[in-house]
Parts: sequence; structure tokens; C-alpha cells
Amino acid sequence: MKYKRILLKLSGESLMGNKQFGIDNERLNIYASQIKEIHALGIEVAIVIGGGNIFRGVQAEEGGMDRTHGDYMGMLATMINSMALQAALESAGIHTRLQSAIEMREIAEPYVRRKAMRHLEKGRVVIFGAGTGNPFFTTDSAASLRAIEINADVILKGTRVDGIYTADPEKDPTATKYDVISFDDAYNQGLKVMDMTAFTLCKENNLPIIVFDMDTPGNLIRLLEGHAVGTIVRN
Repeated sequence: MKYKRILLKLSGESLMGNKQFGIDNERLNIYASQIKEIHALGIEVAIVIGGGNIFRGVQAEEGGMDRTHGDYMGMLATMINSMALQAALESAGIHTRLQSAIEMREIAEPYVRRKAMRHLEKGRVVIFGAGTGNPFFTTDSAASLRAIEINADVILKGTRVDGIYTADPEKDPTATKYDVISFDDAYNQGLKVMDMTAFTLCKENNLPIIVFDMDTPGNLIRLLEGHAVGTIVRN
């Protein structure tokens, strides 16, 4: 296997499936089964999931709410998703630990780097909830930060598209997909891979990102088996 320890970044919106809001249990179980497949290969799996299917801090700000207040509400939304994914993984027979950047002792461990790494070494899936615990940082930034802290080999960013294109493929039929692109080229072309804070963290710490379609069952395991799936962003 090319990667021994990965950080899987999932968007909250993807958990909606075909719903307009909330969590689609079918989609949740599909994700859990895909994670189980790669876990069975001996890969150490950490996960960060967004909260956009429930609440976004940016939306709150647009409605006149204080951004800091809205961001904390968004962090709580990520915890709801993280708990749902934990339940789905444990139903599939995978030992899972949820760590929160905001203390919630009744439902999650506090985030402790050494403890997280120990869980991974013991074969447990670790979910990092509540973002970085700070307002003004996205879950993309949380994914980059946690991946660097736990010495992950790669960030796998699961999306609804099968990689990074020269333009939005839904709007531009002539858009072509990149197999590999450098951080500098992605930045210079204005390609929205992650927000700039997350992107810069990955670039400076030489941490590659693979953007791929998580909604197609089998993609995750094919990617980790070395098949050409998605787009790799690297130095």
C-alpha cells in the first residue's frame, strides 16, 4: 500500500444524499462500508467531516449573526455528523473513537494528539470533530492541521466530482480533468481545492491532497490500491 495512514475529509453536504437537509442514513452506511473496506487492509484511518448539511457559520453571518457565534454553531453541527458516522462505523463492526476540539465529555474524548495516534496504531478509526475549536477556521483547515499533527501520508478529500478540472465541468463542457497538479499551479489558476489556509498548510508541510468522488462505491479502495482515481495535488 502506498499510504499507511490517511486523513479522509468528507463534506457535510455529501451526507444529505438526495435529501435537502440533514443526514441520509443510506449514504452514511455506504460511506461506512467503504471505510470498512480500507480499514480491513490495515490502513490507519482518521476522518474529519464538515457540518454544512446542518449549519454553516458563513450563512449565519449573512443573516446578521456574529461570525464567531455562527462558527461555534457550525462546530456543533460537525459533532452531530461525527456522532452519526461513528454510530454507522461501529454498527459495521469497526472500533471508532471520536475526539472533539471543544470539550464534550459525555459524548467524545477531548482532542489529544498522542492519544489519537495511539488509537490509530491500535487499529481504531479516529474521527476529529468540532473543527479546530476556533472560529474563522474551516473544516478543511481542521483536516489539514490534524493530518499534519498525526503524520498522515495524505489527505483524501471526498467530493461529488471525480477530481479537479480546468473549469467547472457542470458549466463548461470543454473542461478537462487533471491527474496531477502542483500546489502552485492550482493556486495560480484559481482552482478551489480547499480554502487558502488549509491549502497553504498542506503545501508548506509537503502533504499531498487527493480529490476524488466518494459517492461512487469502490473508489476509495481503488484509490488506495494504486489505481488512477481523482486528482493528486502535491509539491
